[in-house]
Amino acid sequence: MKIHSTNYFNTFIQVADDCPAIQGEAPPQKNNKTVAGIQFNLVTGKPYQYTSDDVLFLVYADKNDLTPKEYKTEREKFYSKGQPCMRASPLTKRYGWGIHYDKDGKIAIYGRETKEYQQFSADKKLKVIKAMKSAR
Repeated sequence: MKIHSTNYFNTFIQVADDCPAIQGEAPPQKNNKTVAGIQFNLVTGKPYQYTSDDVLFLVYADKNDLTPKEYKTEREKFYSKGQPCMRASPLTKRYGWGIHYDKDGKIAIYGRETKEYQQFSADKKLKVIKAMKSAR
Protein backbone atom coordinates (compact mmCIF):
# COMPACT_ATOMS: atom_id res chain seq x y z
CA MET A 1 0.00 0.00 0.00
CA LYS A 2 1.44 3.40 -1.01
CA ILE A 3 1.84 5.86 1.85
CA HIS A 4 1.24 9.56 1.12
CA SER A 5 3.23 11.89 3.37
CA THR A 6 2.53 15.53 4.26
CA ASN A 7 6.03 16.14 5.62
CA TYR A 8 8.31 18.92 4.44
CA PHE A 9 12.00 19.37 5.27
CA ASN A 10 13.95 22.61 5.75
CA THR A 11 10.79 24.55 4.97
CA PHE A 12 8.85 27.47 6.43
CA ILE A 13 5.13 27.90 5.82
CA GLN A 14 4.07 31.52 6.15
CA VAL A 15 0.55 32.50 7.12
CA ALA A 16 -2.03 32.77 4.34
CA ASP A 17 -2.39 36.11 2.58
CA ASP A 18 -5.98 36.38 3.83
CA CYS A 19 -5.24 35.37 7.45
CA PRO A 20 -7.12 37.81 9.74
CA ALA A 21 -4.76 37.43 12.73
CA ILE A 22 -2.08 40.11 13.05
CA GLN A 23 -0.18 37.95 15.54
CA GLY A 24 -0.18 34.31 16.59
CA GLU A 25 -3.36 33.57 18.54
CA ALA A 26 -4.20 30.51 20.59
CA PRO A 27 -7.31 28.86 19.12
CA PRO A 28 -10.31 28.84 21.47
CA GLN A 29 -10.24 25.74 23.66
CA LYS A 30 -13.60 24.03 23.34
CA ASN A 31 -14.97 20.88 24.94
CA ASN A 32 -15.34 19.14 21.58
CA LYS A 33 -11.67 19.85 20.77
CA THR A 34 -11.19 21.59 17.46
CA VAL A 35 -8.58 20.59 14.89
CA ALA A 36 -6.83 23.92 15.51
CA GLY A 37 -6.87 23.41 19.27
CA ILE A 38 -5.46 19.89 19.10
CA GLN A 39 -2.73 20.91 16.62
CA PHE A 40 -1.82 23.95 18.72
CA ASN A 41 -1.56 21.94 21.94
CA LEU A 42 0.57 19.22 20.32
CA VAL A 43 3.03 21.55 18.64
CA THR A 44 3.38 24.19 21.37
CA GLY A 45 3.66 21.50 24.04
CA LYS A 46 6.53 19.72 22.29
CA PRO A 47 8.17 21.86 19.58
CA TYR A 48 10.28 19.91 17.09
CA GLN A 49 9.08 16.57 18.44
CA TYR A 50 6.43 15.77 15.82
CA THR A 51 6.36 15.72 12.03
CA SER A 52 3.27 17.04 10.27
CA ASP A 53 2.31 13.41 9.55
CA ASP A 54 2.40 12.76 13.31
CA VAL A 55 0.30 15.83 14.14
CA LEU A 56 -2.32 15.22 11.46
CA PHE A 57 -2.70 11.57 12.44
CA LEU A 58 -2.89 12.37 16.17
CA VAL A 59 -5.71 14.86 15.44
CA TYR A 60 -7.52 12.15 13.47
CA ALA A 61 -6.92 9.60 16.26
CA ASP A 62 -8.21 12.01 18.91
CA LYS A 63 -11.31 12.97 16.91
CA ASN A 64 -12.08 9.29 16.25
CA ASP A 65 -11.34 8.02 19.78
CA LEU A 66 -8.67 5.57 18.60
CA THR A 67 -6.70 3.61 21.17
CA PRO A 68 -2.89 3.47 20.91
CA LYS A 69 -3.21 -0.22 19.95
CA GLU A 70 -5.10 0.86 16.81
CA TYR A 71 -2.57 3.52 15.76
CA LYS A 72 -0.32 1.44 13.52
CA THR A 73 -3.03 -0.02 11.27
CA GLU A 74 -5.19 3.11 11.34
CA ARG A 75 -2.22 5.32 10.45
CA GLU A 76 -1.45 3.11 7.44
CA LYS A 77 -5.10 3.40 6.33
CA PHE A 78 -5.13 7.16 6.99
CA TYR A 79 -2.05 7.78 4.83
CA SER A 80 -3.01 5.30 2.11
CA LYS A 81 -4.82 8.24 0.51
CA GLY A 82 -3.60 11.80 0.25
CA GLN A 83 -4.23 14.16 3.16
CA PRO A 84 -4.15 17.97 3.23
CA CYS A 85 -0.81 19.21 4.52
CA MET A 86 -0.22 21.86 7.18
CA ARG A 87 -0.54 24.58 4.52
CA ALA A 88 -4.28 23.97 4.98
CA SER A 89 -4.10 24.06 8.80
CA PRO A 90 -6.30 26.57 10.61
CA LEU A 91 -3.14 27.60 12.49
CA THR A 92 -1.69 29.07 9.27
CA LYS A 93 -4.97 30.14 7.70
CA ARG A 94 -6.82 31.72 10.64
CA TYR A 95 -4.68 32.01 13.77
CA GLY A 96 -1.47 33.69 12.53
CA TRP A 97 1.11 30.93 12.98
CA GLY A 98 3.97 30.09 10.64
CA ILE A 99 5.28 26.53 10.68
CA HIS A 100 8.98 25.72 10.57
CA TYR A 101 10.13 22.25 9.47
CA ASP A 102 13.67 21.34 10.46
CA LYS A 103 16.02 19.02 8.52
CA ASP A 104 14.27 15.98 10.04
CA GLY A 105 10.77 17.23 9.18
CA LYS A 106 9.95 18.05 12.82
CA ILE A 107 7.79 21.14 13.28
CA ALA A 108 7.39 24.16 15.55
CA ILE A 109 5.13 27.19 15.19
CA TYR A 110 5.94 30.89 15.38
CA GLY A 111 3.55 33.84 15.53
CA ARG A 112 3.75 36.17 12.57
CA GLU A 113 4.76 39.01 14.93
CA THR A 114 7.91 37.26 16.17
CA LYS A 115 11.50 37.86 15.13
CA GLU A 116 11.84 34.11 14.45
CA TYR A 117 8.99 34.31 11.93
CA GLN A 118 10.79 37.15 10.15
CA GLN A 119 14.12 35.28 10.21
CA PHE A 120 12.62 32.07 8.80
CA SER A 121 10.77 34.07 6.12
CA ALA A 122 14.05 35.62 4.95
CA ASP A 123 16.23 32.49 5.33
CA LYS A 124 17.63 31.59 1.89
CA LYS A 125 18.49 28.06 3.10
CA LEU A 126 14.80 27.28 3.65
CA LYS A 127 12.05 26.66 1.14
CA VAL A 128 9.51 29.38 2.03
CA ILE A 129 5.89 28.84 0.96
CA LYS A 130 2.56 30.42 1.81
CA ALA A 131 -0.34 28.70 3.53
CA MET A 132 -3.45 28.23 1.44
CA LYS A 133 -5.94 31.06 1.36
CA SER A 134 -9.35 30.54 2.93
CA ALA A 135 -11.15 32.34 0.12
CA ARG A 136 -10.60 31.64 -3.57
